[in-house]
Amino acid sequence: MKKIVNRATASTPKFFKVLRTIGLALVAVGGTVLTAPVALPAVVITIGGYVALAGGILSATSQLTTTDDNK
Repeated sequence: MKKIVNRATASTPKFFKVLRTIGLALVAVGGTVLTAPVALPAVVITIGGYVALAGGILSATSQLTTTDDNK
């Protein structure tokens, strides 16, 4: 558990910071579609769920990526 916390708080490479930002944007778009106050077709709701899931996975994976300075 401590190793995961250390990875999450370590510095993230620039490329993965960009990916994390893109993932957060996807989560926001997916969440907006899922909570829209108007009735949307079922396929749009399904796609919104998948977009939010993909954004969450992308953000979490990018946050846990660190550089290996031991090389």
